[in-house]
Amino acid sequence: MNAIEFDYVIVGAGSAGSVLAARLAGHEDAQVCLIESGSPDDSFLVNCPAALAAVVPRRGKYNWAFETTPQSGLLGRRGYQPRGRGLGGSSLINAMIYTRGHRSDYDDWAALGNRGWGYDDVLSYFIRAENYEGGGDAWHGTGGPLNVASLRDPNPAAKAFVAAAQQAGYARNDDFNGATQEGFGLYHVTQRGGNRHSTGKAYLRPAMSCSNLTVQTNTRALKVVMDGRRAVGVHCRGASGDFTIRSRREVIICAGAFQTPQLLMLSGIGPVEELRRHGIEIRVGLEGVGRNLQDHIDYIALYQTHDNSVFGVTLRQALRLPRMAREWRRDGRGALTTNFSEAGGFARTRKDLERPDIQFHFLVGISDDHGRHRYPGRYGVSCHVCVLRPKSVGRLTLAGADPMLPPVIDPNFLGAQEDVQTLIDGYRITQTIMGQPAFARYALRDMHPVPNSEAALEKQIRSRADSIYHPIGTCRMGSDAFAVVDDNLRVHGVAGLRVVDASVMPTLIGGNTNAPTIMIAEKAVDLIRQGDIA
Repeated sequence: MNAIEFDYVIVGAGSAGSVLAARLAGHEDAQVCLIESGSPDDSFLVNCPAALAAVVPRRGKYNWAFETTPQSGLLGRRGYQPRGRGLGGSSLINAMIYTRGHRSDYDDWAALGNRGWGYDDVLSYFIRAENYEGGGDAWHGTGGPLNVASLRDPNPAAKAFVAAAQQAGYARNDDFNGATQEGFGLYHVTQRGGNRHSTGKAYLRPAMSCSNLTVQTNTRALKVVMDGRRAVGVHCRGASGDFTIRSRREVIICAGAFQTPQLLMLSGIGPVEELRRHGIEIRVGLEGVGRNLQDHIDYIALYQTHDNSVFGVTLRQALRLPRMAREWRRDGRGALTTNFSEAGGFARTRKDLERPDIQFHFLVGISDDHGRHRYPGRYGVSCHVCVLRPKSVGRLTLAGADPMLPPVIDPNFLGAQEDVQTLIDGYRITQTIMGQPAFARYALRDMHPVPNSEAALEKQIRSRADSIYHPIGTCRMGSDAFAVVDDNLRVHGVAGLRVVDASVMPTLIGGNTNAPTIMIAEKAVDLIRQGDIA
């Protein structure tokens, strides 16, 4: 390292941290240090879009691969929680879908008392981040760091899904981030030239040449260093041992909805009884740290087909891989540009609802148990349906005072019966869409046929549902007793400490959470640079 003290010390180089570090380093008066436990983003596994199928199912260099506690709502099963690790964080391993949620989601945040977080307030930050290949307009930006594009070579089955939804009576929507969210279409993706465009690539790589930015990879943050009730640095562990990086202005935690509350609690900031239970010195009692865990619970319907135009783990596909790889490397085109979840949509399970309450992700390929259950020799497609605003709320706690232990994750999946009913209704819509004439050529066979009774269907959903990887809320923004940060993202009761990531979201947005996390970081830059120093 060139220095042991910086103006800003940022923990986590994920979808928020990479944005924040790059933007703050763009101001020459600020010395910035970015701490990341993972590695640089220089592997085929995190650059080739289709390689996510190899990274997501298992723990490895780029994936923490957490598990939940046994979930009573899932009949005692543990849920799977892949989380990205490395420069770009979860944007290294996600499905690259670019959606912002419904405009009312942000108006809900503002209605809770969070000033400056309504849709009209945050839209400019979405636009600032974006380089939309479709061109700029009232909802889209051009010239921003993050490239947003249409899929280069969408699979015919994805197009059939959109056509089938129309045949089932649903509107087509070619831009879920435009004037309206509802409807079905192909997703926009964070890709450039057929390659994954993570926040590491979009923001951090161009900023690496800045002399005032230091990036510490393969470095684990152990705890925030406190001087009384002020954060003054971060104690870390690297290959050569433990050391401390000090901050002159702020420590900013961007470690995500699981590891941000974990780091706060390890630092003595959190629920008093939880800290006492693990023998951690109490610095600031904040009862909301780790509470309010929300995630999109999801059910996947699987369909087998004999049509070899969709993905399957077969000898024929394996023999084609070298040619497919050459096509991707040379031209950024072909089957390996797929994000698998190419098409989808937003719908209402009841006509009296004011906004969509379910989201669909249609996959070209059989995706069972997060890709961990393989079907060699079979072709097929999958259709996810998730509850956009679940009533079930969980909590994150510590396994112990050892920072190397994973956090204890309890999302309380399907704890609320309303969520079960929404999934049942969503599954029935799935079946209606998948039975339309647009899929006739595929002769789809349902691998988990609809049970005869409502009770049997509920049991089937509880036995197979799980996360679609959008955890938020564990350091939520607000001013009440269980809020962790204020609407300037400053940690209550602690000077010099801010949280910038999905953990600050007070409620779950109706869509994928990567784009909103990037927006939060873009807005945080202004909060910090406008002299709003804690």
